Amino acid sequence: MAPKPPSGASSRAWDALTPPLSDWTLDAVSSWGFSRMTPVQASAIPLFMGHKDVVVEAVTGSGKTLSFLIPIVEKLLRLDEPIKKHHVGAIVISPTRELASQIYKVLLSLLEFHAPSAAAINPPEDDDAPRQKYPSSTLKVVPQLLLGGTTSPAEDLSNFLKRSPNLLISTPGRLLELLSSPHVHCPQSSFEMLVLDEADRLLDLGFKENLQNILRRLPKQRRTGLFSASVSEAVDQIVRVGLRNPVKVLVKVKGTSGVVDKRTPASLQMTYLTTPPTQKFLALKHILASVDPTPQKTIFFVSTCSAVDYLSAILPLLLSDDFLLIPLHGKHQANVRQKNFNRFVNSATPAILLTTDVASRGLDIPSVDLVVQIDPPSDPKTFIHRCGRAGRAGRRGLSVVLLHPGREEDYVPFLEVRKTPVAPFKPIAISEADEAAATKAVRKAVLADRALHDRGQKAFVSWFRSYSKHQASSIFRVADLDWEGLGKAWCLLKLPKMPELRNFEGDKTLGVDIDWNNYKYEDKQREKRRKEALLEAAAAPEQTSNKRPASESVAWSNNVDSKNKKMKRREAKKTRQDMHRWEKMTDEEKQKARETEQMVEEIRAKNEEQRRLRKAAKAEEAKGSAKEEEFEGFD
Repeated sequence: MAPKPPSGASSRAWDALTPPLSDWTLDAVSSWGFSRMTPVQASAIPLFMGHKDVVVEAVTGSGKTLSFLIPIVEKLLRLDEPIKKHHVGAIVISPTRELASQIYKVLLSLLEFHAPSAAAINPPEDDDAPRQKYPSSTLKVVPQLLLGGTTSPAEDLSNFLKRSPNLLISTPGRLLELLSSPHVHCPQSSFEMLVLDEADRLLDLGFKENLQNILRRLPKQRRTGLFSASVSEAVDQIVRVGLRNPVKVLVKVKGTSGVVDKRTPASLQMTYLTTPPTQKFLALKHILASVDPTPQKTIFFVSTCSAVDYLSAILPLLLSDDFLLIPLHGKHQANVRQKNFNRFVNSATPAILLTTDVASRGLDIPSVDLVVQIDPPSDPKTFIHRCGRAGRAGRRGLSVVLLHPGREEDYVPFLEVRKTPVAPFKPIAISEADEAAATKAVRKAVLADRALHDRGQKAFVSWFRSYSKHQASSIFRVADLDWEGLGKAWCLLKLPKMPELRNFEGDKTLGVDIDWNNYKYEDKQREKRRKEALLEAAAAPEQTSNKRPASESVAWSNNVDSKNKKMKRREAKKTRQDMHRWEKMTDEEKQKARETEQMVEEIRAKNEEQRRLRKAAKAEEAKGSAKEEEFEGFD
């Protein structure tokens, strides 16, 4: 039994809660070194355990995960009788796979201290191995993690039927698929609690439809909790998720001058650095070198997946060899995402995670020292979540956002109005010689493989599209962009063809003189196809050469192939959309859809038969009324 502090010694003492926590829960938090609850835990746990709907807004890294896991587990273990087989007692919904996995791991760590639950979660592999047996009437928590991309819906259902979990932790899409099964039950008699973690993102357009379909399958009489660092921006939608007279928990930061309305922890120092485009990536090396001690875990945020792919190849040429750079974005396959995430978390040497906003929400990555926002987020509220990857649980952290000189500096007062003030980062001096040497080193690598050039062009275009859609468009203005400076910053060999550059009168070649006909791909098969395209272009009619250089011309046959590929992609996309729409349907909606499709098929078949009969009749008529003439060729 873990030692307990004297009851009532502090309003944040774990044993001072009402209703009181179980002894095994006190053992768990004591073994983790949590001598006192955080402010958000002290406020939210008794309310959620006391049958209240809660809306919890607190800074990142403030202990929100335990604020809902402890009440859920305590509630399920205090029921009058065990939940029936294939019935669900509680659900936690997370917007991302990584966050759902993290919540699941924290839950498993908690349940290790409850013997019946631990035995149900990890039965011995050897049937002959000694094991503690508990009566079927023993209350226990059996969780299941549901993640898209790691298992199939059929595998999830099979595991559910085999293990009969009573607590589900899931992303919205995969949860909806499971709840759509007639074998999964969430009746009023068994379902107790629903938690939406990172609630504001779950209420965004991308998740709203799934969330509404999930809520239709849950009883209205339940306890619901919304947890996030910025719930206030989604308060107007709370009614839609079924909260009834919720209690709002707002935890503010206490600074040196008293309590302030700030949405990031006091242990996190938030700064900005103004740097010209040509020095933007080189400044990253100087930021890393200026932090003392050397940051062991750093996160670089960029705006697009294509930028991650390209920068993961060129940044190692600019940074110190002491850092391991690991890419991560939402278009990676699920196993690649998990592998790279684990590499970063478990790295024994200084590591940098180069990522998009897929890693900005809720992830509790241990010991992140530094966050650098290479691209300010297009959605300003994401700024808080990105910064919050550092400075968690009272640990010191630093965040830096990079801004171009001029109008972008207006982002600083903009953030202050949004209660996320940033201070200037110490100035960095980069000489023209360092800048030229860095550009030369990267361009040398790009010139060695045309594939890297292609990747850079794609990354630059995707970055621009993201920039042009920034919500603070009066600050991030396309008209103010230094195209040549940006092209050189990205170490491009030329500016890409874009409608926005149609009237650009500067140097689109960026000062690079290159023989495009002899610029090769390192991959032999790809280079072979490029040469074949050049030969076909050379043999094509002369008018093609008047449209564009031979090095960039495309044969007509390639255009046909390209159209066919686009058509196949459109068909595949439509198939995926239809499958996704089908998975969201209820059984009744699916039956109606089948009946409609059957009627459509019958009508199509009938029309096709009528067309065939008309065509046959016309052919007979033509045969009888006209002479058949033998074809003798053209004059």
